[in-house]
Amino acid sequence: MTAPLHEAHPAGPGRATPDTQQGMRRRNLARVMHAVSAEGPLSRAAVASRIGLTRAAVSTLVDELIRTGLLEELGPERPGRVGRPGSALAVSGHGPAGIGAEIGVDHLAVCAVDLRGQVRARAVRHGANRGRSPAPVLEEVTALIRRVVAEAEAEGLWPAGLAVAVPGLVARDARTVVRAPNLDWHDTDLGGLLPADLPLTVDNEANFGALAELWLADGTPRDFLHVSAEIGIGAALVVDGGLLRGTRGFAGELGHVPVRPDGPRCACGGRGCLEQYAGEEAVLRAAGLEPGEDRVGLLAGRAEAGDEAVRRALRDAGEALGIALTGAVNLLDPEGVVLGGELSGLAPWLLPSLRDELARRTAGPVCPVTVSRLGPQGPLLGAAHAVVRAVLDDPAAVARRH
Repeated sequence: MTAPLHEAHPAGPGRATPDTQQGMRRRNLARVMHAVSAEGPLSRAAVASRIGLTRAAVSTLVDELIRTGLLEELGPERPGRVGRPGSALAVSGHGPAGIGAEIGVDHLAVCAVDLRGQVRARAVRHGANRGRSPAPVLEEVTALIRRVVAEAEAEGLWPAGLAVAVPGLVARDARTVVRAPNLDWHDTDLGGLLPADLPLTVDNEANFGALAELWLADGTPRDFLHVSAEIGIGAALVVDGGLLRGTRGFAGELGHVPVRPDGPRCACGGRGCLEQYAGEEAVLRAAGLEPGEDRVGLLAGRAEAGDEAVRRALRDAGEALGIALTGAVNLLDPEGVVLGGELSGLAPWLLPSLRDELARRTAGPVCPVTVSRLGPQGPLLGAAHAVVRAVLDDPAAVARRH
């Protein structure tokens, strides 16, 4: 935690301690990074104007960030400005990169994102992970991570950290999967099975999907409920630009909200959970189709062609989603609901019945439901960008590690 800005020194009031001065310096380095990241390229004078520091102070901070490879100079600002042109600053395209990984029920994915938000390397493996023990799955993830890191390093980047999205409950230590019903994993410490040379953060895939929506999708409100729907269904609530995690960090398990209490048994041990009616496999069963590699593509193709069994299954899934979301909307009053994950590709057939249920059951004004512009890529991008944001938030720490 950053020290207070005006903590009194024992020798007299108003004199900053070395620790406080160090904390202020770290905070100001972060302010410079965020300003250039959000609005760059910017001159030193423009940065000083935006964050309220003197040009001399900003110049010192900028020089440090350039030395550590976090900022770079692009040359003189564009012509047309009054006065002597300054050198335009931008976050570096050759420096720290965020490594994001996703462990899905039927796929593994890894990507590297630079400080400018560009995906510089990506690797994917398709194949079932359900019922496999964690060790071999994480060996495969590690191989993908090594491949992506090597590709990133070949482009002048270095990994600042690793964030992993998983379809389950994650402990507050941000490394232990407490329970992932669709993988059948319990109390699994990923920190002991993934590369030890990278700072690690593990989180629920819906949380990372919501953060990606917040950070990357223009126009996303700062208060919304994000639904990540595929084989399992998760949700994340963003309040004033931050995640609402709950006491143990388990908030958002929308897929295990019962919509029909006497319904079929769920992997979580309950009955009639939303996943039993709106998960990909449940929709395929209701439509009389066999699961394949491209489940969403199969359903979308059949629905587009007018297959009434598929359309009915999707209408029923939308209705079940609407019932589950009604409780969340009535309780939490979000500004909107964003449908993400693989099922976002089936929105044309899911949304009508979903919206009808919400409109019929919601106590207040109708809550708008939109479709994620990131779709199934949200959790992976959110994971990688979480590392990038950590660099922007504390560039001094990242530079020291490297």
